[in-house]
Amino acid sequence: MLPDWLEVLNEHTPEIDARLSADLASWPSLDEPHVISRHLSPEYRATSPYIQKGLKLGGIVDVLTLFLIQTPTRVGMLALGRHEQDGILTEREIEAGRLLIPHVRRAVTISNVLDACTIEGARMAEVLDALRCAVLLTDERGAILHANRSADVMLRNGGPIQGIGGVLSAKTPSAAAELRTAVRLAAEDEARIGKTGLAIRLTESAMPAVLAHVLPMHGGDLRTRLQPEAAAAVFIGTAMDEQNDADAMAAAFGLTPAETRLLAGLLAGDTLTETAGALGIAATTARTHLDNIFAKTGVSRQAELMRLAARVSSPTRPRR
Repeated sequence: MLPDWLEVLNEHTPEIDARLSADLASWPSLDEPHVISRHLSPEYRATSPYIQKGLKLGGIVDVLTLFLIQTPTRVGMLALGRHEQDGILTEREIEAGRLLIPHVRRAVTISNVLDACTIEGARMAEVLDALRCAVLLTDERGAILHANRSADVMLRNGGPIQGIGGVLSAKTPSAAAELRTAVRLAAEDEARIGKTGLAIRLTESAMPAVLAHVLPMHGGDLRTRLQPEAAAAVFIGTAMDEQNDADAMAAAFGLTPAETRLLAGLLAGDTLTETAGALGIAATTARTHLDNIFAKTGVSRQAELMRLAARVSSPTRPRR
């Protein structure tokens, strides 16, 4: 953004804040992107100074906003503008936004935790232990300075990572090399890290995907207050556990035991027919269970159901 455009946008901060506050207050889910062309009325768009003067100055005709965190003291979001030469956002870009949200939120959640000056020493360990994903703090060599509870279990139980002489490494050679590079760049030159370490696949292609994300730790003053000083935070999602994730969905949406068993089969990658056979029920009964699950969760397709289950089981969800 050029300086003159930034200046114009800053003039519209009160309108932007008011609009986002109103939308957040009534938004159905933080997992759903906000799209100007879909969620603001034509009347509002036609009369909004921010849209008519601010966005149009930069040739922006649409904006997709991903809501990342919302706490009593902080709101985090990522807004992506669409240039007039490409037209308004379509379902393809919006669906990409839905897929992107949990990955960006994971990074922002961990960053938010580690950037809070009130979280130090034992308190920091307590907060990290409450997260479902594995979190490790390392120095510039990759030496493990701190591992939360999930990471400790992963290290002790033969997970996809290991500590060789106290240094973090992945078990697959390609992942180990990328992890070393990402940690080194995080320590030496954060600006060069780019996509390196954004999503390191720790498992082989035939196995359920477990991804590691490397977050540089030298970017903020508060982060350097951590003792010992960390160069990088590595956070690792968990592989999908079909039964646990089905149970989480059951608790969230009031699924019956029969519906939960069907969902677990679908989450395992089986078709509806295969799941019905494994459960010993008729295909028509399986279809009835699935229709009931759709009605309770508010989705209409199996692909949407899978995405919803993935969001419910987000690795940044606190432990129970």
